[in-house]
Amino acid sequence: MRSIREFVLTFKEKKLPLHVLINNAGVMMVPQRQTEDGFEEHFGLNYLGHFLLTNLLLDTLRESGRPGRSARVVSMSSATHYVGELALDDLQGRGGYSPHGAYARSKLALVLFTYHLQGLLAAQGSHVTANVADPGVVDTDLYKHVFWGTRLVKKLFGWLFFKTPDEGAWTSIYAAVTPDLEGVGGRYLYNEKDSRSLAVTYDPHLQQELWARSCQMTGIRDRTRDPFSE
Repeated sequence: MRSIREFVLTFKEKKLPLHVLINNAGVMMVPQRQTEDGFEEHFGLNYLGHFLLTNLLLDTLRESGRPGRSARVVSMSSATHYVGELALDDLQGRGGYSPHGAYARSKLALVLFTYHLQGLLAAQGSHVTANVADPGVVDTDLYKHVFWGTRLVKKLFGWLFFKTPDEGAWTSIYAAVTPDLEGVGGRYLYNEKDSRSLAVTYDPHLQQELWARSCQMTGIRDRTRDPFSE
């Protein structure tokens, strides 16, 4: 979290506009370990880091967006979110660790966060939108911690079943620049098409409660219950 705050300060000192923010950093199925702040690594890096970064840059995004040229936030999730489970009283899975479960939880949290963020931005009348991009199965080093058999299949047949990194970037680039999404947020995009995410991601109560807890964990003000405040 310290490095994120330092980055935001450095960026804002440059007095630059910010038209697109793509939350893409991530790890997958790593052994059980914690970030410097004591968060389970998937939840801390894949989700909380993006939650904090986005919130700290929201003022710059708002200032940069214009009617007909909205600023955009794109968060990278995964089809793994469809099997994710989110217990509000155990967001970091301390009751029992599963690398796959931890990864899925972090990607599920990103979808809930994005939908709630879009609701807040719309309520404020901001010229900023927030969408989710699902890149699909992409041939990258993200798989280095998965089961050895899966790595072998990837090595032998990756060219057939996996997208190239360039192909994997298509949906996030589409979300960032397509005129079709001007002023449109709260979408889950897969293969450049609007898709349905897991049913629970549309639960406004769960979205709000996750947001409130995320604010507590990252040490930022919770504006969830007062969306018109600045």
